[in-house]
Amino acid sequence: MWMMAPFILNSLLNFVVSLLVAKFLGPAEYGRFVLALAVAVVVQTLLFDWLRLAATRFYSERDRRERPQIRATLDSAFAVLAALAALLAIVIWALGIDLTLTHDLAALAIGVAISNGLFDFASALVRARFQDRAYGALVISKNLLAFALTVGGALLFRSANVALVGMMISVAGSLVVGRAGLIDADAGFGAAERALVTRFLAYGLPIVLANFLYQTVPLTNRAVASQINGFAEVGRISLAFEIGIRIVGAVASALDVILFQIAVHAETTDGVGAAHNQISRNLGVVFAVALPAVAGCWLILPSFQELFVPENFRGPFAHYFTLMTPALLAFALINYGVNSAFQISHKLSPLVIAALVASIANSLCVIYLPPTPDASRFAVAQSISSCSGLAALLAMMFLLEPMWPRARDMFGASIATVAMLAAGAPMRAMTPGVLALFAQVTAGAAVYGAVAYAFDIGEMRSVFAPKIRARLKR
Repeated sequence: MWMMAPFILNSLLNFVVSLLVAKFLGPAEYGRFVLALAVAVVVQTLLFDWLRLAATRFYSERDRRERPQIRATLDSAFAVLAALAALLAIVIWALGIDLTLTHDLAALAIGVAISNGLFDFASALVRARFQDRAYGALVISKNLLAFALTVGGALLFRSANVALVGMMISVAGSLVVGRAGLIDADAGFGAAERALVTRFLAYGLPIVLANFLYQTVPLTNRAVASQINGFAEVGRISLAFEIGIRIVGAVASALDVILFQIAVHAETTDGVGAAHNQISRNLGVVFAVALPAVAGCWLILPSFQELFVPENFRGPFAHYFTLMTPALLAFALINYGVNSAFQISHKLSPLVIAALVASIANSLCVIYLPPTPDASRFAVAQSISSCSGLAALLAMMFLLEPMWPRARDMFGASIATVAMLAAGAPMRAMTPGVLALFAQVTAGAAVYGAVAYAFDIGEMRSVFAPKIRARLKR
């Protein structure tokens, strides 16, 4: 469970870095920066994400000792793909190919895809072995270096290019720091097996294709918005979405990093039925965390904007964030909840179908929603797209996978969230600032916690009540 601490710290530091980079670059240059990052995410997902998924699913401490060919195959595949991607980046830069991005930004985007893919792959390897210290070393060193190099580059040079270079160097530095936990002595390239590549691809490709389709939505929206509304507006809408994803993702993914591994362990030790039962419990926990997290973000939005958002992003930030709150909730439920039900059952085609639905919905919205003077229609399109994908996925889970959370968890979390909003909403009229933020967070957390305890959401009362009674007796 201690692995959750560095995971949350990673998300928190990423959140701080994003805000500072936006502050120092300004809306227009930040727009170029996030568009390059969107390209990097798509490339990373398409080329490297299947290796991260395979490491999470098929690699463990036991495999490290007894089956070195697994790690050898993963490493060899990553090296080949990274070399091909680096060659592509060099060709784009050398030929000066300019599209929506300039050729230097496009080449740097591919470089960021390689470096971030390597970091996520390395993190997955140590998480799969439950190596808390090694994971913590990777996360902390990367974020400290990113703070110095990415934020420092943005501050000193006001350049998206320099900030992207800082990101790549920070990853390289973190891997040097954490190299001891990443070395498998017997896993040389010679031990790699082609049959394992086929197995890893068969498992990861549907998930990768689904993620790829989801990632093309913000990339498409940012690219089109840059042509219609300019890079400054792309920067403003992107900051709202990126911060929302980081906040909600930090909470939900910190649970997912533990919960899915527990389900995999249950399948290995106690069989498929135990894994399905664990996934059902996981779904209830993720819903009970994601729903109040998104609602709480909206609740504190005025004070959050006043305290943390750079001045030249304020106003549009709150507007776009509000429009995209449904997308944030759908993102959390899809990625950290519903997807795992299909992953554990090895039925992955529904993930691709749902992502295709989301992609088509976004395209239709971009085409047919009325034009707006700002990027509002792209924010609305993002929410409609994400909710369409979630609806399709839930429908298929209802038909194919009888893994549903407890009704008490769903109902209790909904009632607790409504109570939290009722308690905190009047405080939105307070002058935005530290006092208002503290009052809303304190009241909201107390109300939600009390109702959640009463409903025993996620079996919280069952877990904590005996411990509380034992302490009181002492």
